[in-house]
Amino acid sequence: MPEGDRKIRVLVAKPGLDGHDRGAKVIASAFRDAGFEVIYTGLHQTPEMIVSAAVQEDVDVVAMSVLSGAHMTLFPRVKELLAEAGADDILITGGGIISEADMGTLKEQGIGRLFGPGTPTGEAIAYIRDWAADRAEA
Repeated sequence: MPEGDRKIRVLVAKPGLDGHDRGAKVIASAFRDAGFEVIYTGLHQTPEMIVSAAVQEDVDVVAMSVLSGAHMTLFPRVKELLAEAGADDILITGGGIISEADMGTLKEQGIGRLFGPGTPTGEAIAYIRDWAADRAEA
């Protein structure tokens, strides 16, 4: 969790075989412009690679872009691996082509808010800032 003047550290990841990374790059740029420290892992990341990078980079947030339809597997797997690594305090959020029903199911599993196509980047930024502020108060 960020302490003092430390910037919020966000890992933006593009898991799976989906090669569409424009959204991930847009959100990474928006996060950087908002003052977050951003690590972008690039395309074709496995959950294991994402968690390894998140732990090594000591991030506060993992934000995944999933357009492949594999969100019901990828988000829970990353959460499971973070817990195994002792890093279950990292917020998992993201976006992509995800139905409202699936978003609700993932939320019940402990995944943070997920954002669909066309969501203003400011909503994701505000969500992460609010999450970080709540954590700092706790």
